[in-house]
Amino acid sequence: MGGVVDCFCVLPPWLLIDPLLQRCLLEDIGRGDRATNSLLRSCETLVEAEWIAKAPGVIAGLPIAARIFKLLNDKVNFTTTFSEGKFCSSGETVAQVIGPLDALLMGERVALNLVMHMSGVASLTRQYTEKVADLPVIFTDTRKTTPGLRILEKYATQVGGAVNHRMGLDDAVMIKDNHIAVAGGIGEAVAQIRSRIPYPLTVEVETGNLKQVKEVLEHEVDIIMLDNMPLMIMEEAVQVIRKHNDRIKIEASGNITLETIRAIAKTGVDYISSSAPVTQARWLDLSMKING
Repeated sequence: MGGVVDCFCVLPPWLLIDPLLQRCLLEDIGRGDRATNSLLRSCETLVEAEWIAKAPGVIAGLPIAARIFKLLNDKVNFTTTFSEGKFCSSGETVAQVIGPLDALLMGERVALNLVMHMSGVASLTRQYTEKVADLPVIFTDTRKTTPGLRILEKYATQVGGAVNHRMGLDDAVMIKDNHIAVAGGIGEAVAQIRSRIPYPLTVEVETGNLKQVKEVLEHEVDIIMLDNMPLMIMEEAVQVIRKHNDRIKIEASGNITLETIRAIAKTGVDYISSSAPVTQARWLDLSMKING
Protein backbone atom coordinates (compact mmCIF):
# COMPACT_ATOMS: atom_id res chain seq x y z
CA MET A 1 0.00 0.00 0.00
CA GLY A 2 1.01 3.63 -0.38
CA GLY A 3 2.19 5.39 2.75
CA VAL A 4 0.03 7.39 5.14
CA VAL A 5 1.88 10.60 5.99
CA ASP A 6 1.73 13.01 8.93
CA CYS A 7 -0.40 15.62 7.15
CA PHE A 8 -3.17 13.00 6.78
CA CYS A 9 -2.68 12.80 3.02
CA VAL A 10 -2.75 9.27 1.67
CA LEU A 11 -0.66 8.12 -1.25
CA PRO A 12 -2.22 5.68 -3.72
CA PRO A 13 -0.96 2.07 -3.56
CA TRP A 14 2.62 1.46 -4.67
CA LEU A 15 1.14 -0.88 -7.28
CA LEU A 16 -0.07 2.27 -9.05
CA ILE A 17 2.93 4.51 -8.33
CA ASP A 18 5.83 2.11 -8.95
CA PRO A 19 5.49 1.95 -12.77
CA LEU A 20 5.66 5.76 -12.90
CA LEU A 21 8.78 5.83 -10.73
CA GLN A 22 10.38 3.01 -12.73
CA ARG A 23 9.84 4.94 -15.97
CA CYS A 24 11.48 7.98 -14.41
CA LEU A 25 14.47 5.92 -13.32
CA LEU A 26 14.80 4.21 -16.70
CA GLU A 27 14.72 7.58 -18.45
CA ASP A 28 17.64 8.83 -16.35
CA ILE A 29 19.75 5.69 -15.95
CA GLY A 30 19.41 4.38 -19.48
CA ARG A 31 21.91 1.55 -19.98
CA GLY A 32 23.76 2.35 -16.78
CA ASP A 33 25.37 5.10 -14.70
CA ARG A 34 28.70 5.40 -16.54
CA ALA A 35 30.37 7.60 -13.94
CA THR A 36 29.37 5.63 -10.87
CA ASN A 37 29.93 2.21 -12.42
CA SER A 38 33.39 3.27 -13.62
CA LEU A 39 34.45 4.50 -10.18
CA LEU A 40 33.14 1.73 -7.95
CA ARG A 41 34.74 -1.65 -7.58
CA SER A 42 32.12 -2.74 -5.09
CA CYS A 43 28.47 -1.75 -5.49
CA GLU A 44 27.88 -2.57 -1.83
CA THR A 45 29.95 0.33 -0.48
CA LEU A 46 27.74 1.88 2.23
CA VAL A 47 27.58 5.64 2.63
CA GLU A 48 25.55 8.21 4.53
CA ALA A 49 24.01 11.30 2.99
CA GLU A 50 21.80 14.20 3.98
CA TRP A 51 19.03 15.96 2.10
CA ILE A 52 19.29 19.67 2.74
CA ALA A 53 16.80 22.42 1.92
CA LYS A 54 18.40 25.31 0.03
CA ALA A 55 15.26 27.47 0.19
CA PRO A 56 12.27 27.82 2.54
CA GLY A 57 9.04 26.01 1.71
CA VAL A 58 6.60 23.18 2.39
CA ILE A 59 8.05 19.69 2.09
CA ALA A 60 6.16 17.12 -0.01
CA GLY A 61 7.15 13.84 -1.61
CA LEU A 62 9.65 12.34 0.83
CA PRO A 63 7.85 8.94 0.78
CA ILE A 64 8.29 9.01 -3.00
CA ALA A 65 12.01 9.60 -2.63
CA ALA A 66 12.28 6.72 -0.16
CA ARG A 67 10.47 4.44 -2.59
CA ILE A 68 12.76 5.39 -5.48
CA PHE A 69 15.82 4.33 -3.53
CA LYS A 70 14.11 1.12 -2.42
CA LEU A 71 13.34 0.26 -6.05
CA LEU A 72 17.05 0.54 -6.78
CA ASN A 73 18.22 -1.36 -3.71
CA ASP A 74 16.08 -2.47 -0.76
CA LYS A 75 19.08 -2.03 1.54
CA VAL A 76 18.75 1.75 1.36
CA ASN A 77 17.40 3.31 4.56
CA PHE A 78 15.75 6.70 3.91
CA THR A 79 14.84 8.43 7.18
CA THR A 80 12.84 11.63 7.16
CA THR A 81 13.67 14.33 9.69
CA PHE A 82 10.80 16.52 8.47
CA SER A 83 7.12 15.62 8.27
CA GLU A 84 5.20 15.95 5.03
CA GLY A 85 3.47 19.31 4.92
CA LYS A 86 5.84 20.95 7.37
CA PHE A 87 7.48 24.27 6.52
CA CYS A 88 11.26 24.08 6.37
CA SER A 89 13.85 26.85 6.43
CA SER A 90 16.86 27.12 4.18
CA GLY A 91 19.75 24.99 5.45
CA GLU A 92 17.63 22.50 7.38
CA THR A 93 18.12 18.75 6.93
CA VAL A 94 14.88 17.12 5.76
CA ALA A 95 16.09 13.51 5.40
CA GLN A 96 19.03 11.21 5.98
CA VAL A 97 19.98 8.33 3.70
CA ILE A 98 22.17 5.30 4.38
CA GLY A 99 22.80 2.68 1.72
CA PRO A 100 24.93 1.35 -1.12
CA LEU A 101 26.69 4.22 -2.88
CA ASP A 102 25.63 3.22 -6.39
CA ALA A 103 21.94 3.23 -5.46
CA LEU A 104 22.23 6.66 -3.84
CA LEU A 105 24.00 8.16 -6.83
CA MET A 106 21.71 6.58 -9.42
CA GLY A 107 18.56 7.59 -7.59
CA GLU A 108 19.68 11.04 -6.48
CA ARG A 109 18.56 13.10 -9.48
CA VAL A 110 15.15 11.46 -10.01
CA ALA A 111 14.32 11.53 -6.30
CA LEU A 112 15.39 15.14 -5.88
CA ASN A 113 13.61 16.29 -9.04
CA LEU A 114 10.29 14.82 -7.98
CA VAL A 115 10.50 16.04 -4.39
CA MET A 116 11.60 19.53 -5.44
CA HIS A 117 8.69 19.74 -7.89
CA MET A 118 6.15 18.35 -5.41
CA SER A 119 7.42 20.61 -2.63
CA GLY A 120 7.08 23.62 -4.93
CA VAL A 121 3.47 22.64 -5.66
CA ALA A 122 2.73 22.13 -1.97
CA SER A 123 4.36 25.46 -1.07
CA LEU A 124 2.28 27.49 -3.52
CA THR A 125 -0.87 25.55 -2.60
CA ARG A 126 -0.28 26.47 1.04
CA GLN A 127 -0.19 30.15 0.11
CA TYR A 128 -3.59 29.84 -1.56
CA THR A 129 -5.22 27.84 1.22
CA GLU A 130 -3.94 30.19 3.92
CA LYS A 131 -5.62 33.12 2.16
CA VAL A 132 -9.07 31.59 2.80
CA ALA A 133 -8.41 29.38 5.82
CA ASP A 134 -10.90 31.29 7.99
CA LEU A 135 -13.70 31.23 5.40
CA PRO A 136 -16.22 28.41 4.68
CA VAL A 137 -14.81 27.55 1.26
CA ILE A 138 -12.79 24.61 -0.06
CA PHE A 139 -9.81 25.20 -2.33
CA THR A 140 -9.30 22.53 -5.00
CA ASP A 141 -6.86 21.71 -7.76
CA THR A 142 -7.75 20.91 -11.40
CA ARG A 143 -6.87 18.49 -14.22
CA LYS A 144 -4.23 20.91 -15.53
CA THR A 145 -1.32 18.73 -14.49
CA THR A 146 1.91 17.51 -16.06
CA PRO A 147 1.11 14.44 -18.21
CA GLY A 148 2.27 11.35 -16.33
CA LEU A 149 2.68 13.13 -13.01
CA ARG A 150 -0.94 13.80 -12.03
CA ILE A 151 -0.93 11.35 -9.12
CA LEU A 152 2.11 13.01 -7.58
CA GLU A 153 1.05 16.59 -8.27
CA LYS A 154 -2.42 16.08 -6.84
CA TYR A 155 -0.88 14.43 -3.79
CA ALA A 156 1.32 17.51 -3.41
CA THR A 157 -1.68 19.86 -3.50
CA GLN A 158 -3.22 17.78 -0.72
CA VAL A 159 -0.05 18.22 1.31
CA GLY A 160 -0.38 21.96 0.74
CA GLY A 161 -3.93 21.91 2.13
CA ALA A 162 -6.10 21.64 -0.98
CA VAL A 163 -8.78 19.08 -1.78
CA ASN A 164 -8.43 17.14 -5.01
CA HIS A 165 -10.89 17.87 -7.79
CA ARG A 166 -11.67 14.88 -10.02
CA MET A 167 -8.57 12.81 -10.82
CA GLY A 168 -9.75 12.06 -14.34
CA LEU A 169 -12.64 12.16 -16.77
CA ASP A 170 -14.17 9.05 -15.22
CA ASP A 171 -14.50 10.49 -11.71
CA ALA A 172 -17.40 12.85 -12.34
CA VAL A 173 -19.24 14.61 -15.15
CA MET A 174 -18.28 18.17 -15.98
CA ILE A 175 -20.26 19.61 -18.87
CA LYS A 176 -18.20 22.37 -20.47
CA ASP A 177 -18.87 24.83 -23.29
CA ASN A 178 -17.74 22.42 -26.00
CA HIS A 179 -20.06 19.68 -24.72
CA ILE A 180 -22.95 22.15 -24.76
CA ALA A 181 -22.11 23.25 -28.30
CA VAL A 182 -21.96 19.65 -29.55
CA ALA A 183 -25.24 18.69 -27.82
CA GLY A 184 -27.10 21.77 -29.01
CA GLY A 185 -27.72 23.37 -25.62
CA ILE A 186 -27.41 22.98 -21.86
CA GLY A 187 -30.63 21.03 -21.44
CA GLU A 188 -29.80 18.66 -24.26
CA ALA A 189 -26.31 18.02 -22.89
CA VAL A 190 -27.55 17.36 -19.35
CA ALA A 191 -30.34 15.04 -20.52
CA GLN A 192 -28.18 12.97 -22.86
CA ILE A 193 -25.32 12.57 -20.41
CA ARG A 194 -27.50 11.90 -17.38
CA SER A 195 -29.30 9.07 -19.22
CA ARG A 196 -26.03 7.27 -19.97
CA ILE A 197 -23.73 7.68 -16.97
CA PRO A 198 -23.52 5.19 -14.08
CA TYR A 199 -24.94 5.97 -10.66
CA PRO A 200 -23.88 7.89 -8.54
CA LEU A 201 -21.66 10.18 -10.61
CA THR A 202 -22.23 13.87 -9.95
CA VAL A 203 -23.07 16.26 -12.76
CA GLU A 204 -21.45 19.69 -12.92
CA VAL A 205 -22.09 22.34 -15.57
CA GLU A 206 -19.77 25.19 -16.46
CA THR A 207 -21.43 28.60 -16.85
CA GLY A 208 -20.07 31.96 -17.91
CA ASN A 209 -23.00 34.32 -17.32
CA LEU A 210 -26.29 34.69 -15.43
CA LYS A 211 -28.39 33.54 -18.36
CA GLN A 212 -26.58 30.19 -18.40
CA VAL A 213 -26.85 29.89 -14.61
CA LYS A 214 -30.62 30.31 -14.75
CA GLU A 215 -30.88 27.79 -17.59
CA VAL A 216 -28.82 25.21 -15.67
CA LEU A 217 -31.08 25.64 -12.64
CA GLU A 218 -33.96 24.23 -14.69
CA HIS A 219 -32.18 20.86 -14.85
CA GLU A 220 -31.28 20.28 -11.16
CA VAL A 221 -27.60 19.46 -11.54
CA ASP A 222 -25.32 18.77 -8.57
CA ILE A 223 -22.72 21.51 -9.06
CA ILE A 224 -22.66 24.76 -10.99
CA MET A 225 -19.32 26.23 -11.99
CA LEU A 226 -19.03 30.02 -12.29
CA ASP A 227 -16.21 30.36 -14.78
CA ASN A 228 -14.30 33.60 -15.28
CA MET A 229 -17.19 35.72 -13.97
CA PRO A 230 -16.68 39.29 -12.79
CA LEU A 231 -17.01 39.50 -9.01
CA MET A 232 -20.33 41.38 -9.01
CA ILE A 233 -21.90 38.92 -11.45
CA MET A 234 -20.59 36.02 -9.38
CA GLU A 235 -22.17 37.45 -6.22
CA GLU A 236 -25.52 37.74 -8.02
CA ALA A 237 -25.19 34.22 -9.44
CA VAL A 238 -24.60 32.80 -5.95
CA GLN A 239 -27.72 34.50 -4.65
CA VAL A 240 -29.82 33.24 -7.57
CA ILE A 241 -28.62 29.65 -7.06
CA ARG A 242 -29.11 29.71 -3.29
CA LYS A 243 -32.63 31.08 -3.64
CA HIS A 244 -33.54 28.39 -6.17
CA ASN A 245 -31.92 25.39 -4.41
CA ASP A 246 -29.51 25.73 -1.51
CA ARG A 247 -28.34 22.14 -1.92
CA ILE A 248 -26.63 22.81 -5.24
CA LYS A 249 -22.89 23.26 -4.76
CA ILE A 250 -21.20 26.25 -6.38
CA GLU A 251 -17.65 26.29 -7.73
CA ALA A 252 -15.72 29.37 -8.81
CA SER A 253 -12.95 28.95 -11.35
CA GLY A 254 -10.89 30.88 -13.86
CA ASN A 255 -8.02 33.33 -13.29
CA ILE A 256 -7.88 32.72 -9.55
CA THR A 257 -4.89 34.54 -8.05
CA LEU A 258 -3.49 35.11 -4.59
CA GLU A 259 -4.78 38.67 -4.86
CA THR A 260 -8.37 37.73 -5.85
CA ILE A 261 -9.07 34.45 -4.05
CA ARG A 262 -10.28 35.98 -0.81
CA ALA A 263 -12.81 38.29 -2.46
CA ILE A 264 -14.09 35.35 -4.52
CA ALA A 265 -14.43 33.23 -1.38
CA LYS A 266 -16.53 35.96 0.24
CA THR A 267 -19.17 35.68 -2.52
CA GLY A 268 -20.39 32.51 -0.80
CA VAL A 269 -19.18 29.84 -3.22
CA ASP A 270 -18.52 26.36 -1.85
CA TYR A 271 -15.39 25.61 -3.88
CA ILE A 272 -12.64 27.57 -5.59
CA SER A 273 -10.62 25.63 -8.14
CA SER A 274 -7.34 26.71 -9.66
CA SER A 275 -4.53 25.20 -11.70
CA ALA A 276 -2.05 27.79 -10.42
CA PRO A 277 -0.50 25.67 -7.63
CA VAL A 278 0.65 23.18 -10.29
CA THR A 279 1.15 25.33 -13.39
CA GLN A 280 2.81 28.29 -11.64
CA ALA A 281 4.79 26.57 -8.88
CA ARG A 282 8.55 27.00 -8.66
CA TRP A 283 10.60 24.03 -7.54
CA LEU A 284 11.84 24.09 -3.95
CA ASP A 285 15.62 23.76 -4.15
CA LEU A 286 17.05 20.71 -2.32
CA SER A 287 20.39 18.93 -2.49
CA MET A 288 21.89 15.63 -1.38
CA LYS A 289 25.31 15.76 0.32
CA ILE A 290 27.25 12.56 0.95
CA ASN A 291 29.07 12.54 4.28
CA GLY A 292 32.68 11.55 3.95
